[in-house]
Order: sequence, then structure tokens, then C-alpha cells
Amino acid sequence: MMAAQSASVGLIDRLPRVRGSYEAMADLGRMTWFRVGGPAEVLFTPADAADLQTFLKGRPTDVPFTVIGLGSNLLVRDGGVPGVVVRLGRPFAVIEADGLTIRCGAGAADANVAAAARDAGIAGLEFLTGIPGTIGGTLRMNGGAYGREIKDVFVSATAVNRRGDVHKLGAAEIGFSYRHTELADDWIFLGAELRGEAGVPETIGARIREIRAEREDSQPTQARTGGSTFANPADRKAWELIDAAGCRGLMRGGAQVSPKHTNFLINTGNATATDLEALGEDVRHRVKDQSGVNLQWEIRRVGLRTDDPRALRGSAP
Repeated sequence: MMAAQSASVGLIDRLPRVRGSYEAMADLGRMTWFRVGGPAEVLFTPADAADLQTFLKGRPTDVPFTVIGLGSNLLVRDGGVPGVVVRLGRPFAVIEADGLTIRCGAGAADANVAAAARDAGIAGLEFLTGIPGTIGGTLRMNGGAYGREIKDVFVSATAVNRRGDVHKLGAAEIGFSYRHTELADDWIFLGAELRGEAGVPETIGARIREIRAEREDSQPTQARTGGSTFANPADRKAWELIDAAGCRGLMRGGAQVSPKHTNFLINTGNATATDLEALGEDVRHRVKDQSGVNLQWEIRRVGLRTDDPRALRGSAP
């Protein structure tokens, strides 16, 4: 662990001077909803968009970077994440209403955007209440819930590329499709403009409450989970395929397929990231054998396994 800590500090010495903060060997597990996973070699929390640009422009080209949000749809492997993990904090969470338009930072929680739209009398964004993440992550995967996707209310977005150049992007440039976008992985969303329609705050609020109640009834919202595990195949529902394959309640180590909703994996208390990922692969194999369908991971998995020679030492479960 001491060697990893020393190497991590050495990496910080190579990075550009910023106004935000660098943290060596930062515990990422505490930042994810699963509460598992290894450390970030270096965690960078930029002070603002200009600070993020400074980092990207001055970053040594051999140093990789990974962007995370609320950690709600994220599995960090036990070997940790080499290079720099960028986490967008409060300066990226600003939300402003202007007429029927909502301008929000990439770090704004989806549920907070829905609430701001309600307060401004903007209807059509209630579905964001059902997505446990940030706008940046929802843009990246064209997140959706309750019959709508972010592309349905999208106007434009700003993003910065790996060289630190900021661009304003339209829907065609992002390339939205089901739970996917075509934008290069090394671009970082900074914010977005979303547009709804005129509505009554009380009516909008009632719909938000309905969505919250439905989530509570049907999903393991009180468990250590990571949201929907697999994307729905065309014209099929992932949870039905998983259930039909006999996976409800299936366990591996401390990881379990939720008995409440089979498209959710949960950490029962002592799971490792290895347990959770292996359980997910067990589910995929069983579904493939039973139905012939190849389920695709919706949860984002980052970092190294502990048997990887590049794994950050001290991160094994």
C-alpha cells in the first residue's frame, strides 16, 4: 500500500497546477452506491469548467483519465482505477430555468433537475426523477425511465474534449440511440439545455410523486445497488428474461440478484466488486442458455481486476 501511495503522489507531481483538488489513492467505493471497489490512483475535483480545461490541456498524454458522477450506475473494480479519476462537484450542479428551458450542469442530479422544472412550471421532465444519476451520465448513456429518454427533451449540450477544447453540441453530433451515444468516451459533458412544455407545478409534482412511489414499490431503492444492470434487448424486458432463467435471488459471495426486481444486483453487506461482476456474468450466461439472448451491461464498469499486474496494491478485497 505504501508503494502505491508513493506512486500516486508521484503522479500528482506530474499533473498541471489546478485550483481544484488532487487526492492520492482516493477511496472510490465510498462514492458509489454499491459501496465497493478499489481506489483512484488520483482523484481530481475541478474548481470549475476552466479548471477542468487547465487539467486537460496540461495533462501528460500518457496519463489516462476517467470521469464519474454520483456513482449510482457505476461498478469500480477491486483493483482500482489507474491514472486520474475526474469527479464533477458542486460547481457543475447549477440549475437555471428560463421560460420552458432548463439549463443545468453535468453534475446536477437528475431528480433535482426534475424538481427545478416542476417549480418553474415546466412539464415533460418528470421522468428524470426515476433516474438515479447526474445529467452528465444521463447524457452519456441517453438515460431514460417511464417511457421517455433524455433525447426527448434535449436542446443542446456543452462538452470538452481531451485537449481541453469546449464545444456546443446538437443531437446529431451526440448520436443518441437506446442507452448509447456516439460521442467519444474521452469527451466530458459540462452541461445541457433541456426543454419541456408549459405545465402546472401541482400537476407536475403529483406525477413526480407517482414516479417516486412506483420506484419504491418495484425497485430495491433502500439496498446497496447500482440501478438497472442490463439494457433491455429489442422488444424484450431484461428482468423477464432474467426471471425466466431462474436467477431471482441468485447469489455469489455477498452479491445477490434482487428478489424484488431481477434487473438489479445488490450488495447484501460484504460483497466485493468481483462478486458483483461475476454474478452479473452468471446471469448473462444463464439468460443466454435459456433464451439465446445476449444481455448487454447497462452498469458502467471501470478499473482493474485484482489479478491484473497493474492493479493498485492494497485494493484487493
